[in-house]
Amino acid sequence: MIDYDVVVIGGGPAGMAAAISARQEGIERIVVLEKDDDLGGILNQCIHIGFGLYNFREELTGPEYAERFSKKLIDMNIEYKLNTTVIDITKDKIITAVNPEEGVVEIRAKSIILSMGCRERPRGDLNIPGSKCAGIYTAGTAQRFVNIEGVMPGKEIVILGSSDIGLLMARRVTLEGAKVNAVVDMMPYSIGLKRYEMQCLKDFNIPLMLNHTLVEIKGKDRLEGIIISKVDENRRPIKGTEEHISCDTLILSVSLMPDNALSLRAGVDISNITGGAIVNESMETSIEGIFACGNILHVHDLIDDVTNESYEAGRKAAKFVKGEYKRAEKNINIACGDGIRYVVPDTVNPNNLEEDLEISFKVDGLYKNAHISLLLDNREEICLSKRILAPGDMEKLKVSKTLLENNKEATKITLKVVN
Repeated sequence: MIDYDVVVIGGGPAGMAAAISARQEGIERIVVLEKDDDLGGILNQCIHIGFGLYNFREELTGPEYAERFSKKLIDMNIEYKLNTTVIDITKDKIITAVNPEEGVVEIRAKSIILSMGCRERPRGDLNIPGSKCAGIYTAGTAQRFVNIEGVMPGKEIVILGSSDIGLLMARRVTLEGAKVNAVVDMMPYSIGLKRYEMQCLKDFNIPLMLNHTLVEIKGKDRLEGIIISKVDENRRPIKGTEEHISCDTLILSVSLMPDNALSLRAGVDISNITGGAIVNESMETSIEGIFACGNILHVHDLIDDVTNESYEAGRKAAKFVKGEYKRAEKNINIACGDGIRYVVPDTVNPNNLEEDLEISFKVDGLYKNAHISLLLDNREEICLSKRILAPGDMEKLKVSKTLLENNKEATKITLKVVN
């Protein structure tokens, strides 16, 4: 049994930032466990620019952003183990992992930071009829083929889903010479960032077919085409509206889900909406001393937000190890009101706030010229006007630390959309 103060599971941008933050708080015995053969996680295959605008005030590619943190991790002599797969975590913070050099190892931690990132939904989750022919990939797999392996997935492509990675891949494969016949989404709006819709689709004249869904796959050995259909207000296919689109490749960009298999093994409470861990203002999960950050909480728009959130998780894990973490007899719950799909964090203990509380949230539809209202119990404390609120965009709202400290008897914060 090996003992550490802080064990970070996942060596992507979230895990590295959390480890660095814990070290800066004076914690010496830290180890990062990473299943791949290099640090950086998914950023290593994200070669487009747009990373680091807030934290570094410059536009970096994914690998460049990851390198900033891996270099700092190494410079600070923070231990990390590559090719190390964690297979179990207990409530008592006993971690079982395996790697080629050490075999099966058991690690005991005073605090654990979960930063395993997210995963894609495969075809099997979508119940799409048709043969199991070649030419169907998730967007992340296609991205790895093109950006790391240097292999094109196909020549004539359709992308199902308009999430960020789907829009980015539409542009990427077009630049490499493929023809994207359509991006198809059952929603009445693109669920990706608006700027990606402009830069990746409209700038390249790629059709975006909203209110449509895939109903059949054509092809035996290799994909030959797909059948799509319009959907009604309940997102069900409308008979008689079927349309055939020729393609040799289908890229699935339907959704990302927090990769919380290990969290569930540890007994961490999981949100039914996000699929991510339920946390408080300090990024602590339902299990004392186990913290979570990054895309295992909810899928983020910006890597800078992941980094800042992970710094907080690292700081609070360090305070937990040092016995400086404060607990309250009761916390203030943060609830979703009208128009709000989910919020993070789910509770707040004002005693642990070092600065204003930042609440991240997403709305459940498209709203124009609306307001975001924050109620403390039943009293409105904040009302912000918003020209547009879109379900694909992460919104943030800051709540004054002083306000919460002066209202510790409050039991609930509610966010809602007011038209």
